[in-house]
Amino acid sequence: MEFQEVMLYLEEHGSEQNRRIYDNHGVPDPKYGVKVSDLKKLQKIIKKDYKLSLQLFDTGNYDAMYLAGLIADEKAMTKEDLNNWVGNSKSESIACTTVAWIASESWFGIELAREWIQSDVETIAAAGWSTYGSSLSLLPSDVLDMQEISQYIDHIAKVIHEEREEVKYQMNLFVIAAGGYVPELSEKAKELGEKIGKVTVDMGNTACKVPLIRPYIEKMEARGVKKKKQARC
Repeated sequence: MEFQEVMLYLEEHGSEQNRRIYDNHGVPDPKYGVKVSDLKKLQKIIKKDYKLSLQLFDTGNYDAMYLAGLIADEKAMTKEDLNNWVGNSKSESIACTTVAWIASESWFGIELAREWIQSDVETIAAAGWSTYGSSLSLLPSDVLDMQEISQYIDHIAKVIHEEREEVKYQMNLFVIAAGGYVPELSEKAKELGEKIGKVTVDMGNTACKVPLIRPYIEKMEARGVKKKKQARC
């Protein structure tokens, strides 16, 4: 599909109801309010298209940016592309989903995660934690730096309650990912999860809640959660 054809589809499939829902989740304008299920119909048609994904992301339109992540060719993405995406994501809803997913599937996932975590920009730092957490769900344990991940968990336990809103939420999910996808760190993650306790984050005008770390990891273990084939969804 061509760029203009895709944008027309998005415009025609948006709705006021979905725009209100996205408003409640802090999704900035411009947006058409397209259901993810409709975006996935396009994904099945387009499959992967590196050039088109860049064009869509550059529109700044939320629906187009989300679709860009669904059709991105993760192996063609460069560090420059990904740094451009995280710097222009406009919101956590894109930075910590679309951008983090594709970064973790790319050649540079953990490398970029380490860099972004250090950022003074809240959304970029949050994307760093999300990218590293997604990488934990994808990569086999034998290629992970267990000492580094363990140190990150220790760091999170010390600072999470004083961190910025978006960063707190993603730090909480990082500990869950470490405990749920890296068996070697499961006990540590659960123990420090108890120490961390309830993490309070402003979730806007939604019913969303911040998951408690230990119970969530235990649910993952009970379901027999295994490594993912891809982060994007």
